[in-house]
Amino acid sequence: MNKKILVVDDEPELLKMIEDILFSEGFFQVYTAPDCKKAMELAKTQPVALFLLDINLPDGNGFMLYQEIRKFSQAPVIFLTARGEPEDKIRGLGLGADDYIVKPFLAKELVLRIKALLRRTYGTVSAEMCFSAGESKVDLENAAVIKDGREIPLRAKELILIKKLWENRNKIVTNDALCMAAWGDDYYGHENNLMVQIRHLREKIEEDPSRPAHIITLKGLGYKLVNVNE
Repeated sequence: MNKKILVVDDEPELLKMIEDILFSEGFFQVYTAPDCKKAMELAKTQPVALFLLDINLPDGNGFMLYQEIRKFSQAPVIFLTARGEPEDKIRGLGLGADDYIVKPFLAKELVLRIKALLRRTYGTVSAEMCFSAGESKVDLENAAVIKDGREIPLRAKELILIKKLWENRNKIVTNDALCMAAWGDDYYGHENNLMVQIRHLREKIEEDPSRPAHIITLKGLGYKLVNVNE
């Protein structure tokens, strides 16, 4: 509940309404911005944990803003917009956004989605927050992989999935369980997205992503995180 949330929308009344809704739910660190310029200023100076981005903005659009934010932050993003056309939703989710809410919306739905996304992304891990995978070190607390002397950031979905695999290391985690962890109740139909995210994780962690030694596929079942020596 102490996570910082940035809401970007050009409607002052809506910004105030969302701020009040979140404040009433115990979120006391809510920042607001009416345009891309102000949003970037805040995003670069505050450790924002979650972004709510409108698509139609006076000095750009939410898709463009999302891509700029991704250059320095891997925090989860929800698109909040009046544009409910399927192609807009597909584009937003295709960019890597975590959720898409169409106006008008129910206050309770917004709060539940925010809480669910924060819980999936930042939920505590029962084991230690760092582990090694061959020559790579995975730092769950800082959402990064240290490999060949470089720090490679993990995106929100990648962090959720590697956390889930680490919590159940050396055990099979089903495709459904992984999709549920990353996409919540709307997980059905995300199997292809799961494969893409696993491929990205392997590219960051494995010595040879095409011959993975740590994130193992169990065909038709799911995946397993193993130590190369086990």
